[in-house]
Amino acid sequence: MSVLRLGHVQLRVMNIDEAIEHYVNVIGMTVIARGSDGKAYLKCWDEWDAYSLILEPSDSAGLTHIAFKVAADADLDALADRIASSGADVEHLPAGSLHACGRTVAFRLPSGHQMILFAEKDGLGTDVGNLNPDPWPDSIHGIGAHWLDHLALVCEFDPARGLNTVADNAAFLRDVLDFKVTEQCLGGPDGSVMIAAFLTRTNTPHDIACVPGPSSGLHHIAFFLDDWNGILRAADIVAKSKKQPSLTPNRHGMTRGATFYMFDPSGNRNETFAGLGYLATADRPLVTWTEDQLDRGLFFLGGEDRTFVEVYS
Repeated sequence: MSVLRLGHVQLRVMNIDEAIEHYVNVIGMTVIARGSDGKAYLKCWDEWDAYSLILEPSDSAGLTHIAFKVAADADLDALADRIASSGADVEHLPAGSLHACGRTVAFRLPSGHQMILFAEKDGLGTDVGNLNPDPWPDSIHGIGAHWLDHLALVCEFDPARGLNTVADNAAFLRDVLDFKVTEQCLGGPDGSVMIAAFLTRTNTPHDIACVPGPSSGLHHIAFFLDDWNGILRAADIVAKSKKQPSLTPNRHGMTRGATFYMFDPSGNRNETFAGLGYLATADRPLVTWTEDQLDRGLFFLGGEDRTFVEVYS
């Protein structure tokens, strides 16, 4: 049994039309379906599942749930047993509870974020198909993001009260769902407090990251681009469209990715992340950053400030 990869995220947005305009015309996604409840389902051109992003009309911004795809339907029962054995409440939902999905298993991470596992989702194929495909489609628009790459959760963190859901999440994802911790940042008086964790189920530096904050939330969702030129073009498109950037183009020390951040109209932070970073094979040694080098780990080129970790939805 195994978790394969990130399947989708569901975001709350305060103006669905403005949100759709952003994710279509800036990020470069396509609306695949609209629900009677107002939700919109979108995918990137290089994704084959029916969608990777659900936009949910709401009076506040933030994350509703994250969903990971598992290898087979039978894995849902086996993983549900492991999750329940860890002490988490598990809910089994029938096929169709999520649009275009088979049955699902829902639970909450130690940080309180809802996570859903599914095995089946309708497939639409990539925009270039699987037979003698071109490198990119003629219909590419906006930034032209390839796929939803990863996300970062803000996890309640107060070591003075013995509260560290960064470490709790990392332990749960590692021990229950077999994620690999690729990088960590340690701090505290004796350097034993986990401040941040990066975890993967694929071969990339992270499918999910956990970072500290005074309350749980969403730090960002990230979309994959080819290279540094794609990052600069993304920044140009955001500036040209008079959207709200979060930070200027930079490079992460952690994960090595070239990066540019912006906000959607509701205040959900988006990242464009370019390059593999490194190959996160199962036997790759754990990378550790110390708290005194955190700024360099966040932004290797410098020039950014700590408000990056303090502002989230």
